[in-house]
Amino acid sequence: MSMRVAYVLKRYPRYSETFVVNEILAHEAAGIDIKIFALRPPSDTHFQNIISQVRAPVTYIRKPLQGRVSDSLNSLAPTAASYFWAELQEASQVIPDFWSKLAFAQGEKASTVYQAAWLAREVKLKGITHLHAHFGTVATSVARLASHFTGVPYTFTAHAKDIFHESVEFADMERKLKDAASIVTVSDYNLKYLEKIYNLAANQVQRIYNGLDLRQLQYSSPAERPPLIISVGRLIEKKGLSTLIDACAILKQKNYEFQCQIVGTGALESTLRQQIQDLGLQSCVQIVGARPQNEVFQLVQQAAVFAAPYVIGKDGNRDGLPTVLLEAMALGTPCVSTGVTGIPEVVRDGETGLIVGQYDAEELANALGQLLKDPALRVRLSTQARELIESEFDICRNTAVLRELFFTQRRGGAEEV
Repeated sequence: MSMRVAYVLKRYPRYSETFVVNEILAHEAAGIDIKIFALRPPSDTHFQNIISQVRAPVTYIRKPLQGRVSDSLNSLAPTAASYFWAELQEASQVIPDFWSKLAFAQGEKASTVYQAAWLAREVKLKGITHLHAHFGTVATSVARLASHFTGVPYTFTAHAKDIFHESVEFADMERKLKDAASIVTVSDYNLKYLEKIYNLAANQVQRIYNGLDLRQLQYSSPAERPPLIISVGRLIEKKGLSTLIDACAILKQKNYEFQCQIVGTGALESTLRQQIQDLGLQSCVQIVGARPQNEVFQLVQQAAVFAAPYVIGKDGNRDGLPTVLLEAMALGTPCVSTGVTGIPEVVRDGETGLIVGQYDAEELANALGQLLKDPALRVRLSTQARELIESEFDICRNTAVLRELFFTQRRGGAEEV
């Protein structure tokens, strides 16, 4: 049987999750039949232009009261409960032993069970041979149950918030790790963390870096670029943008001539704009909002330095290995970042970029200033960064490794299917 893979996602598409789109496109280029199942519709107002290149159809797994019409739904005034029951009846028609398997869902939320039953039916009807989810949260919960109902194995990729956030439930993550055919995470730091916290349950986790389509990311020397600092990302705590703005104030006090552009939107936008105003930086620091990916690439490649002062949030949330940081390195823009999670695996201090301390505006300002005034340093760091990206982050090689996992048809501790 040819491989037919269902990608299970919480939302699709999402502006910030270009790594998912890159991955799907690479699978499609390799001839894999991909189906996308999203638990919720998109909520973003902007989308990346590469989404239009994806051929895979998208199915939204609706919650009760938004379900498909069923002959088994006889109520004149359908309720959430009647839709839920109807979906279970629908699933049982194509999964003969469905009712005996349903007890496995004990302890899960009703919406998760409903969506898993919906997905399981689609898996059977569409001949899906493998399930892969991104983030070890609700999408993986649904994939895990659908896998049990159908006997089709599942894998998932663990990233950052789904690992480190204070809301992560140990028992929930442990059973997902145990039941998956294999688990991927995006950095060696993540791998070591999961092994430390979950012990034997994490023995199937392996690191596969997120890949980039390097054909779309041509290197350009930063030797002659204007004194522009750029940062790209959601305007949330873990991005460390407040520290960046403080660093810009220090650079201004030291009479550096520069501009700083912050690309993105998010919950802290009004707070950051107020900080810019309070520090009198309106003439040199701008928040420019969201931009499509091709425009982001152009902006990054015009800058002398990419600022990524990521921090660990008060709730434990942190970045794993941000794709935009990898993209900046591929494009030839030298990066300044922090030693959070897997970042030092790519931004190697003094070799492929510069590392500064979290929340240290003075150290960040010094590093940014050093790159603004030293073209030779920019070229040396960016050249070595591009070489690292080419050797470790090529999307074709990395997704080929991922597909090898999809071919593995043995679920941990379960039968071969």
